[in-house]
Parts: sequence; structure tokens; C-alpha cells
Amino acid sequence: MTFGQMGLVALGFYLLALVAVAIVARRARRDTTPSDHFLASRDLGVFVLFLTLYATAYSGNSLLGYPGKAYRSGFSFIMATGFMMSIIVAFHALVPRLRPVAVAHGFVTPGDWVRHRFHGEPGARALALVVGVLMCTALANFLLAQLQAMGHMTGRVTDGMIPYEFGIVGLALIILFYESLGGMRAVAWTDAAQGILMLGGLAALLWWLTGTAGGLQAITERVAEIRPSAVAVPDAVVCANWISSTALLGLGSVLYPQAIQRVFAARDGRTLTRSFALMTFMPLTTTLVVTLIGVAAITRVNLDLGVASDEVTPRLLEQWAADGGGHTAGAVVVFLGALAAIMSTADSCLLSLGSLAAGDLLGRSGQDPETTKLGKRLAAGILLLMVPLAMWGQLTLWRLIELKMELLIQCVPAFLLAMHWPRLRAWPTFVGVCVGTGYATIMAFAGVKTLGGVHVGVIGLALNALVAWLGSLAMPPRGSASS
Repeated sequence: MTFGQMGLVALGFYLLALVAVAIVARRARRDTTPSDHFLASRDLGVFVLFLTLYATAYSGNSLLGYPGKAYRSGFSFIMATGFMMSIIVAFHALVPRLRPVAVAHGFVTPGDWVRHRFHGEPGARALALVVGVLMCTALANFLLAQLQAMGHMTGRVTDGMIPYEFGIVGLALIILFYESLGGMRAVAWTDAAQGILMLGGLAALLWWLTGTAGGLQAITERVAEIRPSAVAVPDAVVCANWISSTALLGLGSVLYPQAIQRVFAARDGRTLTRSFALMTFMPLTTTLVVTLIGVAAITRVNLDLGVASDEVTPRLLEQWAADGGGHTAGAVVVFLGALAAIMSTADSCLLSLGSLAAGDLLGRSGQDPETTKLGKRLAAGILLLMVPLAMWGQLTLWRLIELKMELLIQCVPAFLLAMHWPRLRAWPTFVGVCVGTGYATIMAFAGVKTLGGVHVGVIGLALNALVAWLGSLAMPPRGSASS
């Protein structure tokens, strides 16, 4: 059996398993409320919660975008591990204060926090709406990145038997089916299996790369010969970019709507604490590994021949499969694990998009079963809009990560600052969000990504927070509504 045939059979069994999980999740539902569909009745345990958080955080971006960026940057991208660790630090500033309020007031979407915190203030509705728009836009961007990655991986795992476009459409329909049928339960249960597949796949790929090259030392020496700049000491601009990326990813990722909703979906505080404790080690087992894979690819893949950076991981797996025998089977498993991880993030994005569009944009009640139906329809509509954009595929996954974060990071004052500074007011926060978003958007359209190595989104956040702080100081103090 050829590599493509093995991949096609494995993909078929995997998709059938997803359908089976959706059916079981459908039977396990307790009611038709948004709380049950979007949050699994707030009953996720430690194991499932940890793996769904892991599979959501480490996705197509990790498996395709990060190795591609490491391939271009060399060993300087080793700081990506620090970027991901900063997310855990930021979560500890958010979760301990957010979860008790969320449980007490039955939050379903991130916008519920904004409406609660600024309740009764002028500008509160406008602030909640602009935060909802930013989060939905970022989620749509995130979904687009996963659709692109799914198309690439489907074509690779079947050796071209399923083209890029058919991979996007077919897997998008599968995701829509099991997400609509089983809600958060189906998404979380499939994420658990997908997370395990991804961990095993990454470990196997790194083992093959280092084993055939004679170890990390041999790889480093070979990289230094091929591209000396990949092992050079970073200059001041690169170091500034490290700091900027840490802020961008650390503060932006903590506001992933799908991650916040998993905080709401945890069975209790102890479950959440244990899950985050396990997440602390994941940058070492995932981000560090994919960075080393990207650097090792310098010795095997020639970018000068027109290989797009997002294609680095698939090209490596094709080389592994070419060794034949057990290597071919191993490459198929890793391909499938990568595809599973990508799908796990796509389904989380779609589920959150439906809930945010219905609750935060259209203002529907989080307790009304009709909101669940509306959320499903809106998610389906958004997915149909994203598919043609994914087929266009002109942006790299790393650039999509940056664009998404530069939007999400503008919501930081409405969450972190609002939680830790009771004097923050709605109108100044709204104006600050608009100023920061406007600046980042104008610079992005002008083709400016960084200034002195600092992302324009981070600069926008600084302007954003300054406006919110000064504006709130200029207004009469008011007691916090967050308790």
C-alpha cells in the first residue's frame, strides 16, 4: 500500500470516529440551553479540560506556522518557547478573578464580563459591542488559518489524492457537523484525542530528524555551514521583537474567546488549577520541539527553490515517508496527528464564533435555547464565508497569528485592567480600544508590521491603555461592579 493510500484509509477511519463522538455527545446533552451547548453544562474534568486547552492553544499555527518561522529565523526563534510560557503567566492574572464572577453570574461569553463590569455606565454597551467585534474578527482570522492548514495537510496525508480545495471544504463540513450536533462536549472530547496524537507525532518527528542527522550538535554545525545567519547572535532589533512578541502572544492569547469559555466550562476551581498546572510544561514539549524541527529543516529543505515556509513540516514528513516500511506508517500517523490538532482548533473557533455572534453582537440571552439555534446558524454562515478566503491562501500562518493577536490585544484593558483597577470607566476604555485598533489597522494596511522590532499592535495597546487610564482619572471615581 502506498503512502497516499495509507493516508486516505487512516483519514477515513479518523473522520468516522469524529462522527461517532458527535453522536455520543449529542446523547449526553442535558438540555438545549447555550450553557449546555457552548460550555458542556460547565462540567469539564481535569483530563479533558487540560487536553482541550492544549489542543486549542497548539494547532495549525504550531505545526505549520512555527516551524516555518523557525526555518526563516534560525535559532533566534527559540524565544518562541518564552512567548508561550508568557501565556500561562497572563492567565494567572486573569483566571483567579474572572472565574468566581463568571460562576456567580452564569457567564457564557467573554462579553458577559464586560457588560457585568461596566453595568449601568455610559458607554458600556458600545464597549461590549466593540470588544465582541474584535474577538469575532480575531476568531474568524484564527479559523481562516486553520482552514488553510487543513487544506495543506489533507493533500499531503493523501499524497495529493484529495486536493487542497477539497480538503478545506470536506473537513469544514465535518467540523460543522460534529460541532453543531455535539457542541462543547464533542469539541472537548475530540480535542482530548487530538492532543494526544499531536504530542506523540511531534516527538516521533523530532526523533527521526535528530536520529538521521546525528544529533542536535550535528544539525547545528550543518545549519551554520548552510546559513550562518541562522546561528548568529541576534541584534537589538531582534531582541526588541522578542519582547514585543512576548507581550503580543502572552496578552493576546489570554483573551482567546475559546480559552475564556473553557475557563467558564471547568467543573470547579480545583479542576481549572490542575489543568493550568499541566499546561505550564507544554511550551517545552511543543513549542521548543517545533522550533527545533524548523531549524533542522534548514539542512533538508531548500527555500530558494520556492518552498513556502508553511510547507516546511509537510516536506519533512514526505521525506520521512520516502524511507519506506515503518517510516511510512510513522509519517502517516504524524500527518494525521497534525491534521487532528488543526481541526481541534478550527472546531473551537467555530463554536466560540457562534456563541459570540449570537450573544455579544446580537445581544441574545445566554439562557434562551433559541440563542443556541441562532449561534449554530451564524457559525455555519461564517464558515461558508471563510472557505473561499482559505482557498485564496495568500497570507502565511505566522502573519495570520500576528494579525489576530494585534486585534485581540486591544481588548486587554477591558479585561485585565478592569479586573485590577476599579476606577476604570467604560467611555475612556471604549475610546482607548478604538484608538489602539485604529492605529494597528492603519499601520497594517500601510504594510508596516513593526517599528524598531516592536509590533504595531503592541504600540496600539500602549496608546489604548494610556487613553483609558487618563480618561478614567479625569472622570469622577466609581466603585467596581466586578464583585
